[in-house]
Formats: sequence, C-alpha cells, structure tokens
Amino acid sequence: MARKAASVNRKEELVSAAVDVFAEIGYYRATTAKVAERAGISQPYVFRFFATKEDLLTEALSVSWQRMTEAFRAVIDRAGADTLEEELVEAYVGIMEKHRSEILLQMQAQTIGEPRIVETMRSGFREVRTMVEEAFGRAGIADPKRRTLLFLARGMLCNISMSLDLPELMEEENV
Repeated sequence: MARKAASVNRKEELVSAAVDVFAEIGYYRATTAKVAERAGISQPYVFRFFATKEDLLTEALSVSWQRMTEAFRAVIDRAGADTLEEELVEAYVGIMEKHRSEILLQMQAQTIGEPRIVETMRSGFREVRTMVEEAFGRAGIADPKRRTLLFLARGMLCNISMSLDLPELMEEENV
C-alpha cells in the first residue's frame, strides 16, 4: 500500500514538474528529459507513467482544469446570489496567484493543434462555462449566458494581464 501511495505522489510530482516546464518553455521546446530533471527522476521513469509527451501534457492540463472546477464548485456551493460572481473572480485570482504556471500552460495550450490537446481544452472550457452559467441562472442573475461569457472574457483578460505583467489592464475602471 505504501508503495502505491509513493507511486501516486511521484506521478503528482512529475505532473507538477511538467506544468512548470511546459509553462516556462512551451510544449514544443520541452522534452521529457527536462521534465524528468525538474522532477528529480530519470527520463525512463517518466515513461512508467506516460507513454508520450502528449499524454503528460494532457494530464497536466486535466489537473489544471480540475483545480479550477473544484475551486468554482466550492464557491457555487457556499456563495449567495449577491456575491456569487465576485467570489468566483476571487477564486480565480487565487488560482492565478498560487498556480500561475497552470494558467500559463492553459494559455499556451490554446495554440497547440494536437487533437487530444484541443479536446482537453474544449472540455475544460465547456465544463467551466456550463457550471458558471447554471450557477448564474440558479442565482437569478439576469441573462446568465451573457454574464457567463463576460465572466470568461474577464478571466482571459486577467490571464493576459498576469502573463504580460500589465496590472493596469485589471484596474476596476477597465473591467
């Protein structure tokens, strides 16, 4: 049992290292050797968990989307209608601050045309969009579809602001 737990931890460490490497130098420049080095393991050990670099990226993206949906779900479960959107924004800002590399990874993944990567990104966006739109609807927010699209657009602007270190994009009068 301890061996299985160690293996799970090692896989999580590997995915975390992959997130950082892919976010820093991009998917196409990254190698499994660089990921292995960052994780402090041998390159062949990477292939114990992931058959290809694309499998590793897909898992890294899935982990980042899962973090976001869990954070949003927690807000939706506790927030009142009058604070829902504000608390969702705060949750997203928290993710950006604590998991910057995951956001940068998602931004880069939007430009990767590999079908599995595209589908992972589509699936993540759809899940977030659906979750937020349904929550806005239940909260009685007028025109929940439009408000959801504005919420997502604001998130994309947050991403650009963070990645380019342009905090003025997020000044209250701009959003």
